[in-house]
Amino acid sequence: MAMLHIVNKSPFERVAFESCLGHASEGDSILMIEDATVGAVDGTVFSDLLKAAMADKAVYVLGGDLAARGMSEDRIIDGIKVVDYAGFVDLTADNEKTQSWL
Repeated sequence: MAMLHIVNKSPFERVAFESCLGHASEGDSILMIEDATVGAVDGTVFSDLLKAAMADKAVYVLGGDLAARGMSEDRIIDGIKVVDYAGFVDLTADNEKTQSWL
């Protein structure tokens, strides 16, 4: 039963993202939207946690929200997939359950 975990809070301001990583199971997907997109930037104190999670989870970032925060795709961690709104819908449809981390 694959689950899509949707995170919208910055990992530098809230613990929701770390809670998500602690509860996500192998084969789950994690989608960073809104302020959580800053967690996709490589070279931060949070990037090592996210890289470890990527060993058995798929990680995505919403491209429009990344751009809205002034970040380009070349700054994100290798292996994170950038999706658009249609990709967000596809992820929701492709996973049996969704969990929003607030």
